[in-house]
Amino acid sequence: MILHTEVSGTGEEVVFLHTGLQTGKTELDVQKDYFKQKYKVILPDLRGHGKSVSQNLTNYFHDSARDLAETLENLGIHSAHIVGCSIGALVGLVVAKNHPERVKSLTLSGIIPEKPTDWDEMDKEESENIAKMLENPEAVAYFDNIHDGDWRELLDSILGEDWYPFEETKDLASLEMPVLFIVGEQNEHETIGVIKYPKMNRNIHVSIIPFAGHVVHLDQPEIYNKIVEAFLLNQNH
Repeated sequence: MILHTEVSGTGEEVVFLHTGLQTGKTELDVQKDYFKQKYKVILPDLRGHGKSVSQNLTNYFHDSARDLAETLENLGIHSAHIVGCSIGALVGLVVAKNHPERVKSLTLSGIIPEKPTDWDEMDKEESENIAKMLENPEAVAYFDNIHDGDWRELLDSILGEDWYPFEETKDLASLEMPVLFIVGEQNEHETIGVIKYPKMNRNIHVSIIPFAGHVVHLDQPEIYNKIVEAFLLNQNH
């Protein structure tokens, strides 16, 4: 499917992929405003999010990766720099593996390199947090407002049992494009990648950002933007 997409600025194309239950517009305005000065910033709504309405959410990451490849083709863009966080990073990773010709460089944050020993407990805690959120009328009204489709289906599909694609995140050895792995120091399960990933692939660079957790681009947006910008500039030298 062709994703609903907002395009700003001119120059080399940079695609920013949002986290779960958000949209390009609601989450990535700071990145858009910063990078559109020098780049063409592309903000898609991933499948089932925002205005990219879809009832087919079963094979989520592979379908979403194909969506992005098709959307870039529809925009007349052969390849772009892909920057994603959390679910957006997982989609970006699958794009890089399945459609490498579309990816000039890949920036990942908010991903877990290997299945934690306490994954079941983490999954249970997340389910409890979601249940509380669903009981909050203000939160429900917010998500109703930003999504044209039924965002509750996303929760059922993406956060079901064995939803996390550890088979993708555990192995980045095949990636031939430059990769930047950014992690917040406060997330112990994600920081494992700082040691693991560069050992398996010399194309992978890493950055640990202090006073940040899972959503680095929201916790420390200025530092995040500067690091991503430096990485992108380095691809042109």
